[in-house]
Amino acid sequence: LRRDKDEAMNDPQVAAALVRAGLPPDAPTSRLAGLTNVNYLVEAPDGQVVLRIPGAGTSEYIDRRNEEHAARSAAAAGVNADVLFFDSSDGLMVTRFLSDSVTMSAERFRDLGAVRRAGEAFHQLHTTAAPFANDFDLLGSIEGYRRLLIDKGAPLPAGYDSLQVTADETRRALEAHPRPLVPSHCDPLCENFLDTGTRMFVIDYEYSGNNDPMWDLGDLSVEGGFDTLQDETLLRSYFGGDAPDYEVGRMVAYKALCDLLWTLWGVIQHVNENPADDFWAYAVGRFERCAVLMSSADYSARLGSIRPS
Repeated sequence: LRRDKDEAMNDPQVAAALVRAGLPPDAPTSRLAGLTNVNYLVEAPDGQVVLRIPGAGTSEYIDRRNEEHAARSAAAAGVNADVLFFDSSDGLMVTRFLSDSVTMSAERFRDLGAVRRAGEAFHQLHTTAAPFANDFDLLGSIEGYRRLLIDKGAPLPAGYDSLQVTADETRRALEAHPRPLVPSHCDPLCENFLDTGTRMFVIDYEYSGNNDPMWDLGDLSVEGGFDTLQDETLLRSYFGGDAPDYEVGRMVAYKALCDLLWTLWGVIQHVNENPADDFWAYAVGRFERCAVLMSSADYSARLGSIRPS
């Protein structure tokens, strides 16, 4: 998390949140970065913690009970920061601040050592965390977001309906060779990784669920703008050697579908007038990148590799 100076101590909303979380209302606080939520670094009596105040409108599409279960499960597996307080009625949360870590970015992931640690963290999450309370329904999420946007009368990027044809083909290829579901992060933005140099933590489980493990790898590849060497490093660190072709194919398929999913998510943020970013431009950019990948010859070949012979 990137720290910004902020005069939060006089904010009644912050003071009320601190009291709810069992922290002193006058504890020194400073604003941290965040897209949909408001985060503060708090100098608590027992050490530094992070207070997360959920953003407006997030209750429309985030189940906070599922998030709490996942966040605590991932913390017990040693992958997430310790969860000290969680109010599942609205998502107010306090976690231990990882003071010896740096927030990752696409640039920092140019370090292949960091890529390896991310692959190891995913493997640890997927193989040692207790099952999450919910499954991540990719196609259901895409359709749910789309219905929400229709209800809001929101526009979609030009060409969305045409791209849905290839998305349906991708879905059929994935469903023809299903993979056991495992506890998965499902929203691996670079900024959701905290690196100590020897260990990688993965935070923020708002969108998590039991999922095909290749989703996490494909989504991180997209978010980090990974090149071929980074993808190979991520896969080798995850599998402890060469990855099976069908797993690589699934990863590529999810690279496309994650852009389709977050296209709709971006439009929702735009419609909700989230001031954190230009979310329409974000959605269009994700959509265009998805279209480029889905129309490539390599994409068709990768889809073929995950179909049963």
